[in-house]
Amino acid sequence: MEPSVHFIHHLRKGAAALLPLLPLTALVCLAGGVPAYGAAAPLRFGEMYGTVTSRGIALSEKLKSLENQPVVMEGFMAPPLKPTLDFFVLTRVPMSICPFCSSDADWPYDIVVVYLKSPVTALPFDRPIRVEGRLELGTKTDEATGFVSLVRIYATKLGEAR
Repeated sequence: MEPSVHFIHHLRKGAAALLPLLPLTALVCLAGGVPAYGAAAPLRFGEMYGTVTSRGIALSEKLKSLENQPVVMEGFMAPPLKPTLDFFVLTRVPMSICPFCSSDADWPYDIVVVYLKSPVTALPFDRPIRVEGRLELGTKTDEATGFVSLVRIYATKLGEAR
């Protein structure tokens, strides 16, 4: 069910039913409207890497072929350092720790940093979300935070996972 249809359905049930949807509804509005997925290539966490060894991580051929292309991924927003975000970490499974609050030994290797056009309020970290945007690869250090990433998405659409 698309977020707008879901929203209207709950509108009929009364204002109390809308409270759990407010964070996602606000996120969809800030991201530029109701997401219409389909033009972007789907990418799953399990498709990102060819091999992971003591020598490092090898990017998969699929991941490399999608560089600078629109992709869509589903995952979970990792707990952020602050409540208002201009980027967040997308993970395969819900995380209970933030990436800045623990050592890299506690953190999964298959994460994706998602940069946003406009700041948003953090979402509950146990709800799946869907991110669409341009995929960027290669080691990059965020100037403001020092966070190092290998895979990034510059989001154009955000919403509930279907």
